[in-house]
Amino acid sequence: MSAPAILKVKGDKIVDGEGNPVLLRGAGLGGWMNQENFITGYPGREFQIREALDDVLGPEKAAFYWDKFLEYFFTESDATFYKSLGLNAIRVAFNYRHFEDDMNPRVLKTEGFKYLDRVVDICAKAGIYTILDYHAAAGGQNTDWHSDNPTHVASFWVHKDFQDRTIWLWEQLAEHYKGNPWIAGYNILNEPTDPTHVRLQQWYDRCIKAIHAIDSEHIIFLDGNTFASDFSRFEGDLHERWPNCVYSVHDYNLYGFPNATEKYVSSDEQKARVRRGYLKKTAWMRERGLPIWNGEFGPVYARRQYDGEETDEINKSRYLLLKDQLDVYDQEQISWSIWLYKDIGFQGMVHVGLDTPYMKRFEAFLLKKYKLAVDAWGADTKSVKDTQDMLEKFIIDAIPDPSHRALYPAPVWTFSDRIGRLYRNIMLAEYMVREWAEHFRGLDEQQLDELAASFKFENCTKRDGLNAVLQEHHKVASK
Repeated sequence: MSAPAILKVKGDKIVDGEGNPVLLRGAGLGGWMNQENFITGYPGREFQIREALDDVLGPEKAAFYWDKFLEYFFTESDATFYKSLGLNAIRVAFNYRHFEDDMNPRVLKTEGFKYLDRVVDICAKAGIYTILDYHAAAGGQNTDWHSDNPTHVASFWVHKDFQDRTIWLWEQLAEHYKGNPWIAGYNILNEPTDPTHVRLQQWYDRCIKAIHAIDSEHIIFLDGNTFASDFSRFEGDLHERWPNCVYSVHDYNLYGFPNATEKYVSSDEQKARVRRGYLKKTAWMRERGLPIWNGEFGPVYARRQYDGEETDEINKSRYLLLKDQLDVYDQEQISWSIWLYKDIGFQGMVHVGLDTPYMKRFEAFLLKKYKLAVDAWGADTKSVKDTQDMLEKFIIDAIPDPSHRALYPAPVWTFSDRIGRLYRNIMLAEYMVREWAEHFRGLDEQQLDELAASFKFENCTKRDGLNAVLQEHHKVASK
């Protein structure tokens, strides 16, 4: 396929080399160069499980496993299937640790490009644009597990050197990918949580300037503050302040999660609420004529091994929500990236088959994680409700003034969210890391290869209901 011209911003649109509007429609490749616990099944944070696996297997065998995992997770077969759904862009999440070590900062680990280049090239051959998504920065740019942050404190915003190192790495990335027309752009910081609401803007000023000094052509995608939800504190004429930039909102809807207060049936009232939610999140950009990209959205799905007879009915409701969200984005003519392409069965368009060596080996452990709600994302907390209620009551009794309990990143994190993050997703998860790693003890390279190969497309199950919604959307949108 011939190379296109590099995409750019014109007014409130992304356009091609001839000035024609381009809508980027795709999914996030999470769980690969930035692993997340609910995506691949481990507890806690990625750096913790890597350290534990080094200890159990030894660094050499652990490195062998991770290399095979990264090789098998996305191949030509994945790209062919992905393109068949009518998708033309993929958002690739990556962790800074692939390119830099904390104990050896600002020394580029060029082997990181081995994996990233391979997927960029595979996608280019299939006619798929890549958006580079800096998902985990040194120090943790947000308060959650997906920035590989071991705590609930985003230290990125209180230590300038973390910010400087991230700009340094973007300079390396910009130098490497400048001129590549299949790179749609750079999503320079996923879901920041800057409690000052000022330092994010200052960092954007510095990072954009540094990238443009090397690569002024590629689009830069900017997330709002507080998990890509808040642009209200951004100042100035942003067409001039940050040229060739697109503004990223993450439009997750509560109807798509287990704690929804009502079932989604696509009633007129519910559809209107879905639309109002999107319009509220994007009002700031639309008022200023800025280009919008919905960088993440999408329901989570029931799994028969956990949800039993209710599985099909739950998922039918979630597919209705997805369809109605896509209709809103089409009406608004914005680009979007659903979360996510591949996982072990909770949200992905494809997921690792239950009969694979990986899923069989971790079957009991994954059930334990589910019952204990060890992962934050979309957790069903009913089995741990009594424990959580006791902790909340203890804190409320000690700190009775609600305003004293409304700690940032409230309101996105509720009081209950914060308690759950601390006692389950951080503390309890830490104690389960070694248990996860012990599943690998004594395995030889052939067995490790078989585990990693569980993630190959050929060993995955397609989520037909989700993919049917995407295919039907593509048919309608292409008319």
